[in-house]
Amino acid sequence: MKWGTKYGPEYVNRLYGMVRRHLTGDFQLVCLTDDSNGIRPEVLCRPIPQLDLHLKPGQRDGAWKKLTTFEADLHGLRGTALFLDLDVVIVGSLDEFFTQPGEFLIIHDYPRFWRFGERIVGNSSVYRFTLGAHSDVLKHFRENMAQVQREYRNEQEYLSHFLHKQGKLSYWPAAWCPSFKYHGIPAWPTNYWKAPFVPKDARIVIFHGEVNPPDALAGKRNKRFAYIKPASWVAQAWSE
Repeated sequence: MKWGTKYGPEYVNRLYGMVRRHLTGDFQLVCLTDDSNGIRPEVLCRPIPQLDLHLKPGQRDGAWKKLTTFEADLHGLRGTALFLDLDVVIVGSLDEFFTQPGEFLIIHDYPRFWRFGERIVGNSSVYRFTLGAHSDVLKHFRENMAQVQREYRNEQEYLSHFLHKQGKLSYWPAAWCPSFKYHGIPAWPTNYWKAPFVPKDARIVIFHGEVNPPDALAGKRNKRFAYIKPASWVAQAWSE
């Protein structure tokens, strides 16, 4: 899914290339977008369904648009869908993402020492579902937008709790989708002389927060008093 100007068509094109290298057999990459210019012809581009999200002045829409992937009829698409954020980097086989048991699978969001209690929330950078099977997620949001946004910080928190209550939420094996900033940067102070690395058994490295693939490749963190050497491995993996 691509909207606005933060990510250019090169992100979509590289994602297609990575999927093609790491997935056996045929597939169709679909990009829900407000601008298909520059996207390679192998990618099926379709409009992002209307969400009618009512925002306060200056309020970001965040990732609430992701919920439109749960339309009862998403442009006539059928079958199993694996949602991938544009800024992930694929480094291993995707085949088992389609065979792993579970009705709805998502990344188990990374632990934070300041959050207590049962950890339910998933990170929605990578999730798998049957198209049209969870339209109640979107229907409930559309009918209760203000309330949902008061109760949940973002779309992935709402989505996770909604499906958890239905007993449908499952998580990928932890090693498959590591966080670059939490798992791929050497511990301080070795980060000053050791380069970032691909975590063991990783298949999709998740770039969230203050680092995206170009930043990692350049050795840049958008955070004060944080240092990384260039992640040279990104150059080969993050390509068409």
